[in-house]
Amino acid sequence: MKVGLIQQANTADQQNNTERLIAAIREAKARGADLVVLQELHNGLYFCQTEDVELFDQAETIPGPSTELYGALARELDLVLVLSLFERRAAGLYHNTAVVIERDGRIAGKYRKMHIPDDPAYYEKFYFTPGDLGFEPIDTSVGRLGVLVCWDQWYPEAARLMAMRGAQLLIYPTAIGYESSDTAEEQSRQREAWRLVQRGHAVANGLPVITVNRVGYEADPSGSTGGITFWGSSFVAGPQGELLADLGQEATLEVVEIDLARCEEVRRWWPFFRDRRIDAFDGLSRRFLDR
Repeated sequence: MKVGLIQQANTADQQNNTERLIAAIREAKARGADLVVLQELHNGLYFCQTEDVELFDQAETIPGPSTELYGALARELDLVLVLSLFERRAAGLYHNTAVVIERDGRIAGKYRKMHIPDDPAYYEKFYFTPGDLGFEPIDTSVGRLGVLVCWDQWYPEAARLMAMRGAQLLIYPTAIGYESSDTAEEQSRQREAWRLVQRGHAVANGLPVITVNRVGYEADPSGSTGGITFWGSSFVAGPQGELLADLGQEATLEVVEIDLARCEEVRRWWPFFRDRRIDAFDGLSRRFLDR
């Protein structure tokens, strides 16, 4: 299959952001993409740098305006789309939600972000309720997609559970970057750790990993921090962790071919699932193992 990755720098003009995304999706289709993945919260700025109740007005229902718009586009272009939306479930109840749109424009499924960070400039716990749909892959015409979101990418348990439920790909819409006070050395360590842990998920589960991050500088409206420079570096890793694509740190589009049959071969060579000691893993369901 061919997968399109769209790495975009956003502004406060949501209409312009959407127009540019649609143009990029069309280009990805022209280059043969069967599946296109968008970055986390792709409609606008990464608003979680501050805690502001007025920003809940940006949330939308699912189904809603974005699923209607991108559903029509998926149907027109005959491809599968992975969206990332600020979901309004009910008054006072909001989620960070990935939505998979099938070729015919319908919603194939959704995933609500399970791990919610709360760090300076990433105040997501203020906005998002942790997901309650579990780690369930979404069946589509291009395969069974294990869709997770950003902070989920640091947790091997999430990737493993998706793989155990038959996911053929792991997909991470993402919004992560450098805080201005970090040194160049610390910035490099963070970025490389981020890439390394996800490539580890590919190896441990024998599955390709697709990660799509945003790029560009976004100021902190409160002035409390120096804002975030999103580091991009979207990538595709194969089932042995090999890099199939590396998008760098500029706004770009890339279409990457993935051979799902290779995953079967790799799992035969490295049968990690066969050798898992499930009789000795009870402790993984505990917060910590105190002596």
